[in-house]
Amino acid sequence: MGINWSNILTLSNLLDILVVWFIIYEVIILLKGTKAVQLFRGVLVIAIVKIISVVFGFTTVSYLTDQVINWGVIAIIVIFQPEIRRGLEHLGRGSIIKHAQNQNVENEKMIVELDKAIQYMSKRRIGALMTIQMDTGLEDYIETGIKLDADVTGELLINTFIPNTPLHDGAVIISNNRVAVAAAYLPLSQSNLIPKELGTRHRAAVGISEVTDALTIVISEETGEVSITKNNELLRGMNTDDYIKFLKDQLITKQDPMNKTVFTTIYNWVDKIKQSVRGQK
Repeated sequence: MGINWSNILTLSNLLDILVVWFIIYEVIILLKGTKAVQLFRGVLVIAIVKIISVVFGFTTVSYLTDQVINWGVIAIIVIFQPEIRRGLEHLGRGSIIKHAQNQNVENEKMIVELDKAIQYMSKRRIGALMTIQMDTGLEDYIETGIKLDADVTGELLINTFIPNTPLHDGAVIISNNRVAVAAAYLPLSQSNLIPKELGTRHRAAVGISEVTDALTIVISEETGEVSITKNNELLRGMNTDDYIKFLKDQLITKQDPMNKTVFTTIYNWVDKIKQSVRGQK
């Protein structure tokens, strides 16, 4: 019996399309929340202009867009250098499953340090605003703060929000398990659903949750109440068990050895193709 090449080619084409869409998805996630989004839109505009110039025969416009595209490759490498570096760093961290396991260990440590800081500040009614970057980049907001680039420790977070100190106003932004900056500015929500008794910190926490998928912890200066915002949702009056459970649900990846990543799915498909080929020999 001969090899059924049509089935193999069909599966190969499906894999090809899946990989391309996965790469496009990862690029979009990488660019979200950064200034590169605006530049990426500019690239799309140039591509649309090029298509229109070809369709309608605009020779001069087509020539100019060709020059922009030819030199644009170098410009893109320079402009998107931070995003390219982040992408290469992700690739260089080893296997996805191993990276997820290491990330879980780091996040567990971070939750312990956050809990230490939250309990201390809540009992003493020290106002605090701490934002944890998730998938969406927060580079635009990080640029507004004072750079720290330090390990996440309870002591550092407590000292940062001590009243009448240079860094206590604004938000601490945690990125890649590091305290990236303090005294950062977050967008204020204009929602009428936010209770009137809540102040600027809570509006900033809701505001960042409206435009990104970041997780933000707020401690009220008036009452010591602990609140968390994510995905435009404000969760108030959380006790220790509540916020620790919520943080673990959001930050700790539940491991499933198979079929939880695109790469493992692709591996399974390739394995099936190999078995099909062997069976038809």
